[in-house]
Amino acid sequence: MVKKKSKISRAVKTPPFETDELRKALKQFYETPYTDPSTGITRSIGSYKWGVYLFYDYDGEPIYVGQTAEKISGRIGRHLTNQRSDAIAMSVLDPFEVAEIEVYPLPEFEAVNSKSSNYKQAKAHLDALEYAVHEKAIAHSKFKAILNEKDPRKPKRPVSLPLYLRGSIVSDRVRELRAHSDVRLARRALIIWKLAQTISERQVQNGLRRTLITQAVRLRTLAERRFIELGGESTVEIGAESEGEEGPS
Repeated sequence: MVKKKSKISRAVKTPPFETDELRKALKQFYETPYTDPSTGITRSIGSYKWGVYLFYDYDGEPIYVGQTAEKISGRIGRHLTNQRSDAIAMSVLDPFEVAEIEVYPLPEFEAVNSKSSNYKQAKAHLDALEYAVHEKAIAHSKFKAILNEKDPRKPKRPVSLPLYLRGSIVSDRVRELRAHSDVRLARRALIIWKLAQTISERQVQNGLRRTLITQAVRLRTLAERRFIELGGESTVEIGAESEGEEGPS
């Protein structure tokens, strides 16, 4: 006798709220139309193969730059949903910190693959674009630093930034949960601990130590801002440190 498979309820199949919301918001972002200025052809931004992307946090601060020659949606997805990128594995980047994405697609190289005769030319252009976006991110950062472990190589021939598309990848409900300063402080402290642990257990390049410094500076800045928002020094309690001691009977 063949047993019938039991039906799994929709509630059981549905992933946790924030995960589900992120996937929906990312899908919506990937489907955002982008028109190639040179041809006038419009496609969804996530469908482009070649390009550079820039992540922003909940303050609009640039935090990470990457490139892809495989597919924009696939590469970004590995960072934010699958979490299978080196940056995530090494605790360089916390996907919970990413609120917005800026994408610079290269439609002119859509047909290029590793076997194409102009692959090296396309890759050189992609590398040069990553350098240009990286420089832009540093210039626009109030810390004059982002979280990338490595700096892109300066190109022989600089390129101009193409038309880009920027959008939010979190819903209003997720933003309300994640954007609170105390939540962000806790997450950032956790990532710093993980990153410091990685550094202590492995022989790492100095760029990873620079990332640790950048995260620590960002943590301190956020903590100081929160402290000031709540009144600062004028609201600090006065009295003896008597935790655990019993008062007079």
